[in-house]
Formats: sequence, C-alpha cells, structure tokens
Amino acid sequence: MTQAASFEPESERVARQLRDEILDGVRAPGSRLVERDLAAELGVSRLPVRDALRSLVAEGLVTPRPRSWAVVREFTASDVADLNEVRGAFEALTFRLAAQRRTRDGLARLREVLDTELAAARAGDEVRARRAAADFHEVVTSLAANELLTELERVMSGRMRWLLSQHDDLNVIAEQHEGLYSAIADRDVARVEQLVAEHLAAGQGMAVARQRAAKP
Repeated sequence: MTQAASFEPESERVARQLRDEILDGVRAPGSRLVERDLAAELGVSRLPVRDALRSLVAEGLVTPRPRSWAVVREFTASDVADLNEVRGAFEALTFRLAAQRRTRDGLARLREVLDTELAAARAGDEVRARRAAADFHEVVTSLAANELLTELERVMSGRMRWLLSQHDDLNVIAEQHEGLYSAIADRDVARVEQLVAEHLAAGQGMAVARQRAAKP
C-alpha cells in the first residue's frame, strides 16, 4: 500500500479512537469530552479533536455542550426502543437480500468475521467479540448489494454498533450468527427470516435487561 493510499486524516484517526472507546465502554455514558484535555491526551491540536467531536455528534454517539466540550451520549429506554424498531425493519430486509444475492467471496468474508467472533466469545474476549458481531452485520449489509441500504448503514453505524454492544451473552449471539451464516450460504430465505426474528428478539431482550440493570 502506498503512503498516499494509507494516509488517514488526523481528525478521522481521533474520531475512530474516541468511537472505539465509547463503544467498548472505556468512556462511559455522560463522560465529559473536553477539546483541550483530549488534545493533550491524544497528542494533537484542538482542531482535529473539534472535527472528530462533530463527526461523533452526527453519528449520534456524543451530545454537544456549549463552548468547547461534549459528553458521551446516554441512551434512554426510548432511544433503545427507537433503535430496535429501525433495526428490525432494516435487518429483516438486509438479511433476506443477502441470502438471495450472496457471492462466494462475500461468504468467505462473512465466514472469516464469524470465526473471529466465535473464537473471541469462547475465550471471553468481550471487546473483540462485540466488534466482530457488529462487523458480521456490516458484512451482511454488503452482501445485500443494495447501495441505498449501504448508505443507510453508514449513517446508522455508530448507533447500531452501540446497540449491538449491549449484548451480554456473547456465545448466544455468536451461535445465532452461525445459524444465520448457514442459512445465507444455503440461500434459504424462509430460514433466514425466521432466524432474524429470533435474533432480533434476543438482542432486544438483552439490551432492555442491561438498561434496567444500569438504573440506580
């Protein structure tokens, strides 16, 4: 890869690091994100931090505050309900199209991500398992081969990854993904639709349970 091809703007690098820390739980909901402090912590000027925070606000992961700081978004029960409604409609279509349109190369990518998720879940590596679980859904979106769905996925990616990070039983999620992979590989649309419904119900239950447990 050439130097030009591998170049990543500083603001994107900062946004990626902060996004990962928010989704991995390193920066808890309600945590302050102050431009000056982040710039010192990350060894950059305040401008890329400001741009990164704007990106994260647009993704729905950060809530802006006056002047030069923000906070990690605290998702409410209503937010979770809204996300689950949108996820239900989005994934029902995405998985069905993936089963109809998947390619050999696409299946190979999906298998690679699934193997990573299964290994991480069995090893108890929560961060790696959750990241791989979110990657699984993003690869499925690519298999659907619908440009508008891909654009919508980009817009919702941060919030959807947050929602997927609320799953505590990582082995159950990984096993459900394995079943979905097999159904997609077999082009079994009816089976995919059944498994997606079960997967969504399980994920919704885990997210709601975690929200309740987090209440003081």
